[in-house]
Amino acid sequence: MTESMTDPCVLGVDLGGTAIKLGLFSLEGELLAEHQRPTPQPATPGSVCVEIVDAISVLDPHGRAAVVGIGLPGPMDADARVARICINLPGWEEVPLAAWLEPRLKRRVTLANDGNCALVGEAWKGAAAGFSDVLLLTLGTGVGGGVMLGGQLFTGHNGAAAEPGLITLFPDGPDCNSGNRGSLEQFASITGLKRLSGSEPSSLAMAASNGDAKALAHWERYGQLLGTGISSLVYAFTPQLVLVGGGLAGASEHFLPAVRREVSTRVQAVSREGLQIKPCALGNGAGRLGAARLAIQRLLVAPPPQAG
Repeated sequence: MTESMTDPCVLGVDLGGTAIKLGLFSLEGELLAEHQRPTPQPATPGSVCVEIVDAISVLDPHGRAAVVGIGLPGPMDADARVARICINLPGWEEVPLAAWLEPRLKRRVTLANDGNCALVGEAWKGAAAGFSDVLLLTLGTGVGGGVMLGGQLFTGHNGAAAEPGLITLFPDGPDCNSGNRGSLEQFASITGLKRLSGSEPSSLAMAASNGDAKALAHWERYGQLLGTGISSLVYAFTPQLVLVGGGLAGASEHFLPAVRREVSTRVQAVSREGLQIKPCALGNGAGRLGAARLAIQRLLVAPPPQAG
């Protein structure tokens, strides 16, 4: 490590349903230190706030990081300071997390959707580098994601756009915490895979790697369902690249072939011309890196001078 203790750095935090992942980064994106701990259960706003403060004190005891970026599973307000809703975390509606954290951390905080963070991280240092139109799906406790169009994050009206896991797959399917029924999340999340296969993802992946026909068939069906949802998203955004990340992406070799076949069957050729579908390159580190990158862009990079 060549960084000195006085060089500026930034903290990136990725809040998930099961784990809080933190990284201390240089302004060039080099990982200087990392820390992870379980998300408190139940993951109420107050308990998560306390846990984040404590985790940052462990990772950055000397307060080296100038600013903090935090990725959360849901949309933020337009100023990136309020978590509007996190449907799979209890009590998360209009939570002013940045305002809560800043006096405790004594530094500025910015918030972002965790799927957007993963996409920003992959675009900076990972599989999306060099692409301008990208769709990313995070497959984990829920199904999140992000969209980049023309090299810019697509967040839509009031910052709530691009929740790809909440599109409808089957109108009469299982209830979703969003209020939808049969959403893609209900079939492509860890819960959805368990419902489909009756197995834990890790054991299902191990069985498939050992050639178990039943496990391979479950992954094939999972890939078909995921590919059906991705097909609708490809029609909406016509990306150059679709990336899959999150915990289930570690088993992508077992389901991505089925995803690609489904997309090629369902999407007309002109809408998928040149399309690549592949796993993220940064694994579970993409979210915290992207959160750090957004903190740099929003809080450290000076805005352009006003014309006068």
